[in-house]
Amino acid sequence: MINFLDISYLHSGNEKQIKAYHVLTDNKVLEKLSPYHPILVGTIPINIDIENSDLDIICEVSDNNKFIDKLDALFGSEKDFTISESTEFNAIKATFLMGGFEIELFGQNIPTTQQNAYRHMLVEYKILLGKGEKFRQDIIDLKNQGYKTEPAFARLLGLNGNPYEELLKLES
Repeated sequence: MINFLDISYLHSGNEKQIKAYHVLTDNKVLEKLSPYHPILVGTIPINIDIENSDLDIICEVSDNNKFIDKLDALFGSEKDFTISESTEFNAIKATFLMGGFEIELFGQNIPTTQQNAYRHMLVEYKILLGKGEKFRQDIIDLKNQGYKTEPAFARLLGLNGNPYEELLKLES
């Protein structure tokens, strides 16, 4: 099992994972975010990314306004920097371009290892380990057709209902 809390696993991954590792480490992105317990999540860590997949980094944030100020100070000068608040998730989202990647920072007042994005990634990773290469390619094919990751998994697994909730039921 990969330790997703330490991005060093990317260094021995595929070409895109190695590039992501260098962009994140050369620019000290996770180091700068360390007070927020950042975790890289999403499709690139588990090798189901497509051409336009971004680097998703989740953070634990107790004060949204301080986090906004910190993100602006750290990354506000990066290309296409934007920041927004989600009232639905009581979260902050910032995006910018760096080293050929779109980077999305997501902060919410939940420990990062308990946030849904991390939990989904772990479930998806375990499913991929069990289902093999053909399944992984089928997920990528669906993503290339426009499916989001969780709906793609739900479709191939025959899950009904909200795919985000249904995947979490597979944690145990």
